[in-house]
Amino acid sequence: MAEQHDVTRRNVLKSGMAALATAGTFTTVFAQQAAPPADRSASNPGPGNPSLAQQNQDSFMPPPTDHGDEPAFKYSFSLSHNRTYKGGWARQVTVRDFPISRDLAGVNMRLTSGGIRELHWHVPAEWAYMIYGKARITAVDSQGRSFVQDVGPGDLWYFPSGIPHSIQGLAPDGCEFLLVFDDGGFSEFDTFQISDWMAHTPREVLAKNFGVPAAALDPIPERELYIFEAPLPGELTSDQKTSSGSQGSIPTPYFYRLGAQEPAKHTRGGEVRIADSKSFNASATIAAAVVTVRPGGLRELHWHPNADEWQYYIGGKARMTVFAASGRARTMDFAPGDVGYVLRSTGHYIENTGDTDLVFIETFKSSYYQDISLSQWITHTPPQLIAEHLHIDKATLAAIPREKAVVVPL
Repeated sequence: MAEQHDVTRRNVLKSGMAALATAGTFTTVFAQQAAPPADRSASNPGPGNPSLAQQNQDSFMPPPTDHGDEPAFKYSFSLSHNRTYKGGWARQVTVRDFPISRDLAGVNMRLTSGGIRELHWHVPAEWAYMIYGKARITAVDSQGRSFVQDVGPGDLWYFPSGIPHSIQGLAPDGCEFLLVFDDGGFSEFDTFQISDWMAHTPREVLAKNFGVPAAALDPIPERELYIFEAPLPGELTSDQKTSSGSQGSIPTPYFYRLGAQEPAKHTRGGEVRIADSKSFNASATIAAAVVTVRPGGLRELHWHPNADEWQYYIGGKARMTVFAASGRARTMDFAPGDVGYVLRSTGHYIENTGDTDLVFIETFKSSYYQDISLSQWITHTPPQLIAEHLHIDKATLAAIPREKAVVVPL
């Protein structure tokens, strides 16, 4: 009995030790899984959206230099309602979606090969950047002068207020482009369409206006087309010839090949191409720059004294801190398809936080592009005055670049 009891006790002890070991293992695993980060304030044990949080890390754990209640200056086309058609789609970001965006609104549009954004016009001027593919654009001015042109990646167009125009995707795969309008409250879906106007005009009035039988106008659609598919157009030169009458063609082209332009500034950190009314003469109300920042580089600390800045991110990853005076500053992260907005004269920078080139567009409701560099301001002010303000020594001050860098390398 004693031996049996001893065996039983050993079994119990062995089982207990195994249980303790197992419990210890579970405790270790649990500790590994649930241990808070070194900075306990960075933990978030509650519910969340991990993919969204990953894209916006500087919103949850901002730099310690952020301060105050600066409103959000980021919105994404991925959150916009998309209107889809047989022939393409369109989505927009206006002040209704993005309250800070008071001066400018944007549209992202895709047209298939043959897809047409129907003949229309609108009150705001339209500035465009071709992201992908090829398109044919047309317009007619108040004197009956015509404009027909093919555009491709990196090209711009600009249609002044009230100028009727159209866009058609070309082979092999249509196109995608960004539109910017010089009115933050403008809706792309409230434009004056040719089909919509004619559908809401009595047939007898149309017949009298055009001098044709009313029956000949029966096929006119009963509602707007907006985007629709059609056969591809003919040769460009043929369309240009048939469109041009005795008045000829528009003398100031409504398009500009920005991608073919030499950069206004090129450094090891990247480059910037600028298009305003000086180079793109037709663009009277919107100035723009396409900026490329290499990995680790920085669109230098600066501000724009003449207009708000509406940004569109094409490629790469970025973070931007906006300094809004009175101790207010906020940092937000950006990815392709995101829109940023910086109020006039508000200090900011854009940093490439990825491992590929960062490419984004800056647009302004202005006929000209203008920015002021913080480095240039400092180095063109008497050194003693700067030292009294910032408490930096002469060697540090001397190291700051005297010329505007625009894009600073790693």
